[in-house]
Amino acid sequence: MADTGNDGGGGYMKRQEDRDDTFATFLWNSNTKQFMGRTGTSWFKIGVFYIIFYIFLAGWFAVMMTVFYQTLDTNFLPKYTPGDGGSLLRNPAMGFRPLPRQENVESTLIWYKNGDNEDIKHWVESLDKFIEPYEGTSEVTSGQHVTDCSEDKLPQENEVCRFEDKWLKGKCQKAESWGYNRESPCIILKLNKMIRWEPDVYTSHDELPSNMPQSLQNIIRDYNSTEGKVPKMIWVSCQGENPADQEYIGPITYYPWQGFPAYFFPYMNTPGYLSPIVAVQFERPMSNVLINIECRAWAKNIVHDRKNRLGLVHFELLKD
Repeated sequence: MADTGNDGGGGYMKRQEDRDDTFATFLWNSNTKQFMGRTGTSWFKIGVFYIIFYIFLAGWFAVMMTVFYQTLDTNFLPKYTPGDGGSLLRNPAMGFRPLPRQENVESTLIWYKNGDNEDIKHWVESLDKFIEPYEGTSEVTSGQHVTDCSEDKLPQENEVCRFEDKWLKGKCQKAESWGYNRESPCIILKLNKMIRWEPDVYTSHDELPSNMPQSLQNIIRDYNSTEGKVPKMIWVSCQGENPADQEYIGPITYYPWQGFPAYFFPYMNTPGYLSPIVAVQFERPMSNVLINIECRAWAKNIVHDRKNRLGLVHFELLKD
């Protein structure tokens, strides 16, 4: 039995040596002068093939990128737009500031402790940073493309309308800490930039939709009665989403207007352009109550879609 065991061990060692020899021969076969199964000539040919192949592939990619970038103009406008040459997008979305803290980036809750300067610091500094480009001392508001606009003085080509922070009143100012230290917090609304999109505004109170808040309808009718026309405006309304929210939200004031003047549109990616903003001051919201708020933009070609957040924005307000 011992002799049989020794023969088995010797057989195993023999097979191991054969495998080592086979692998060594695969790496370098001295008889055929082959390295890893190929001669030097074969390796040279396949190397040249792959070099040419990858040069061609890189060249093809470079040509395609060159063609693609010919359709773009990063300074002004895209060279191609479908249909009538209008905006690729058809319905604007709305955003709000201040945004929640970074750790709650997906939240829409504005929650602060009234009278606690440390707690309101995030909200105040967030709005301070957002408003910087709108300050009269900034290079943006004093650029060569910036001009004063009105319904009777529209911007010319390569001009943009001026919008400055000093137009905001009430508590919605940096000097007032945006109302967060006075129980009257402010939020800022803006529409997303959409190249070439133009609002189809209401020109008569007869055109107002039935689902527009009655308070906003009354304001537009007053303009129509006193001035003989409706201002060309993307109107804005904010209210509580539910009956209880509407009861707790309290009075609301808008600065500088209750909407976005139409002469700020269309956005054409002109240097110096600043989106018009609306500051919304909640004068006396109920304390210790979570208030669901929805703000909507109103024009004939703005559709409201809660699921896709088009034409409106939702957030919650909680003041401790």
